[in-house]
Amino acid sequence: MNLIIDAGNTSVKLAVFDKGALIFYQKVDGEEIPVQVKKVCDHYPKISNGIVSSVGNLDVKVVAVLTVFCDVHELTPSSKTPYKNSYATPQTLGVDRIALATAAFYHNPRGNTLVIDAGTCVTYDMVNDYGEYLGGAISPGLKMRYKALQVQTAKLPLLEPKAPFDFIGNSTDNSIHSGVVNGICHEIDGVISGYKTRFADLTVILTGGDAPFLSKRLKNTIFADSKFLLKGLNYLLEYNKH
Repeated sequence: MNLIIDAGNTSVKLAVFDKGALIFYQKVDGEEIPVQVKKVCDHYPKISNGIVSSVGNLDVKVVAVLTVFCDVHELTPSSKTPYKNSYATPQTLGVDRIALATAAFYHNPRGNTLVIDAGTCVTYDMVNDYGEYLGGAISPGLKMRYKALQVQTAKLPLLEPKAPFDFIGNSTDNSIHSGVVNGICHEIDGVISGYKTRFADLTVILTGGDAPFLSKRLKNTIFADSKFLLKGLNYLLEYNKH
């Protein structure tokens, strides 16, 4: 069994995989990680390997606790990957994007795959049918766009994401919802269309915390998989055992 720890910008996820199947998943607060890791490892005593992926500064105590229960791999840009990395600055590539590219490689090993992670940021990552990671794009996420309007202006309120009632907002709140939600959806649809003009038979995967909210509002055909990054981390753990 494998233990996966994914520390993102806004939350930490714990997962347990058994022979490639996800059998446990939980979101935890950063301060709770050592305690929760111990609970998970006590509940699943067959856990023998773990991987830690962090896009921020994860407390070193987490890794220390994990090493008590299993062999630990800390994901870095120097970790082995199954795909050819053609990114111009591979040492600056985020570990979350490394995991997503890995999941794309295994999900569609002989095809062109674009992974869109709609979280704190929206990231786009492309793996072609030669098993080559090309790169992609990074843009502000849904909540970041709402927050930017409030922080960068004098009077606009901070709103929670909400589906716009109409394309034409008839109030300030409705105008913000229309601008942010329609704007991000048009962006994603436009990016997908751009990739489709260059890559034949493109498979598009949408993941991340805002995927359920956005997926039903996109015009392009996509596959939504909220656990795609965790699957990529499990693949990387297996790949780096050897």
